Amino acid sequence: MSPDLSLATQIDLALRLALGLGLGAIIGFERESHGQPAGFRTHSLVATGSALFTIVSAYGFGGDLTDPTRIAAQIVTGIGFIGAGTILQYRGQVRGLTTAASLWSVAAVGMAAGAGMWIISLVATALIVVILIVFDRIEDFARRRLNLPPEGYKLTGDGPEGKSEDLP
Repeated sequence: MSPDLSLATQIDLALRLALGLGLGAIIGFERESHGQPAGFRTHSLVATGSALFTIVSAYGFGGDLTDPTRIAAQIVTGIGFIGAGTILQYRGQVRGLTTAASLWSVAAVGMAAGAGMWIISLVATALIVVILIVFDRIEDFARRRLNLPPEGYKLTGDGPEGKSEDLP
């Protein structure tokens, strides 16, 4: 069943997509500036895709038996796979956890934008940027002040590669 949407509704939905893209790009730019594996384009695509899935879920299907929350639930599951791909283990160090979390968060921003929650998506983007920029500086300061080891998660293991005991 094809939805019959007015021009005003279609323009509103297009603006929601653009908002998702713009907010994802802001967060992605921060990740890109730190040389992370998922940056500007990846975050932009995740937010735009999430917004589009949310719009299609809410407006693309009609009828009494449709449940728009089903697609939203699948966005959360699907983004987990993408986020997992950004987590790398190299020489006993785990990297990419923050980028995976930012992708997960940017998917939620895209969903909020797609649902028409303009203020919520803008505030969430601002908070995510604060977490990525300001909290990074606070963490660096605390590490220097408290003489903590460098950032990273050391894997315990039996060899120089830092293999986990659970892995073959």
